[in-house]
Amino acid sequence: MGKLALKLNMIPNKEKSNGQQLHRSLQSRHLTMMAIGGAIGTGLFVSSGSAISKAGPGGALAAYILVGIMVYFVMNSLGELASFLPVPGSFETYATRYVDPAFGFALGWNYWYTNAITIPADLSAAVLIMKYWFPDSSALLWSTIFLVLLLALNLLSVKGYGESEYWFAGIKVVSIILFLIIGTAMIFGIMGGHTEGLSNFTKGDAPFHGGFLAFFSVIIVAGFAFQGTEVIATAAGETNNPSKNVPKAIRTIFWRILIFYVLTIFIIGLIIPYTDPNLLKTGISNVSISPFTLVFKRAGLAFAASAMNAVLLTSILSAANTAMYASSRMLWSLAKEGKAPRMFAKVNSRGIPMAALMVSVIFGFISFLSSMFGSGFVFMWLVATSAMTGFIKWFGIAVSHYRFRRAYIAQGKDPSELPYKAKLFPLGPMIPFLFIIVLVLGQNLFTEGKIDWGSTIANYIGIVFFVGLWIGYKMIKKTKVVPLTECDFENRE
Repeated sequence: MGKLALKLNMIPNKEKSNGQQLHRSLQSRHLTMMAIGGAIGTGLFVSSGSAISKAGPGGALAAYILVGIMVYFVMNSLGELASFLPVPGSFETYATRYVDPAFGFALGWNYWYTNAITIPADLSAAVLIMKYWFPDSSALLWSTIFLVLLLALNLLSVKGYGESEYWFAGIKVVSIILFLIIGTAMIFGIMGGHTEGLSNFTKGDAPFHGGFLAFFSVIIVAGFAFQGTEVIATAAGETNNPSKNVPKAIRTIFWRILIFYVLTIFIIGLIIPYTDPNLLKTGISNVSISPFTLVFKRAGLAFAASAMNAVLLTSILSAANTAMYASSRMLWSLAKEGKAPRMFAKVNSRGIPMAALMVSVIFGFISFLSSMFGSGFVFMWLVATSAMTGFIKWFGIAVSHYRFRRAYIAQGKDPSELPYKAKLFPLGPMIPFLFIIVLVLGQNLFTEGKIDWGSTIANYIGIVFFVGLWIGYKMIKKTKVVPLTECDFENRE
């Protein structure tokens, strides 16, 4: 096994070239920034305001910390899996090998769909932002320009994608650091004309507002906000020296993301009272009242709205860039496993799965067009069905890791020899497992007033889709749960 790991790490740029392999060109810095870029987006720049308004500054802060702890264990599980078996198929491959091929099939298509539908959703958001500057411009024009740009970045090479995402994510990080510096200066009266202090944390019924229902609703928002860090597993299959670089990235990215989220929400809660009506109005279509914009304006920075517009645009393009990459790699992996048409398993001389990339782009563009020309209802349902897929993905990671470690021990192997060993097993994967079940089941149960059955069906249909794929494949292929003693640990490529 040690020879296999050494052989894998001695191939810096490519796997064995047979027309169906990707290139290993991503570096540790690419992985780190890809994960940061995937997790930090509109959930922080826009939605954080409504979270504070609903649950108060203390409630929002507690919710994000709680979800952060759960994500920490998900990332630990993912780190152990991805550093041992760094393949582009990631979740699908782990579930297939260590749980059940049918479970892997459903998880793989779930992940492809999540990312494919993200492309048109992000195109729609990018168009709204451009109309802030150019209100009479064509939505189709901007969506086409952005789609061509993203396609070009993904066509260059995996390293080209990694570099573009590195700089996209870098803009987000710089913006957050500037926000934290300016916000801290305002709290102590250095900027903004007066000292903010801690008064907004005790205003009204702060720091906790709205009771359990408000707190639970913010936990769900936080859960969606943290989605995206898992792209590191998909990228591990194209990473140079993965057994070293994947654990290195895993150890650093989570704490950076958690600190960014927690400190940002803490500062917003100190500067803007949760009773401010503008916090409820935050959204992509109204960047002028993003909590970031509100804070910058209070600091006397008149250009805040335009600056945040630019940051949001790069944030959205970053998310779409990652979605295009991740969806193409998952489709490529499904095709290699015989779970999608074989034509999608081919790559060009630069290691790009062209057919898989193009089908994801076409799916995204057609879905975007449906939102423009009379089928907006269909598009919104497509987006709604993807809302639950992120939690399904984390659920799959937890289950796969639990089975992986149990099988590893059952076959007489020493966990201390793993390239990266997850913390607190078996409690580690069980925490997100139980947490996600509570979130999924309680999403519409713990709500104020009457249940909106339309949104309830739209939310849970993603689970029906996943279970349908799982059972359908299992019935057709007659698959069984893989016995612990038969899980494959030898084939590492």
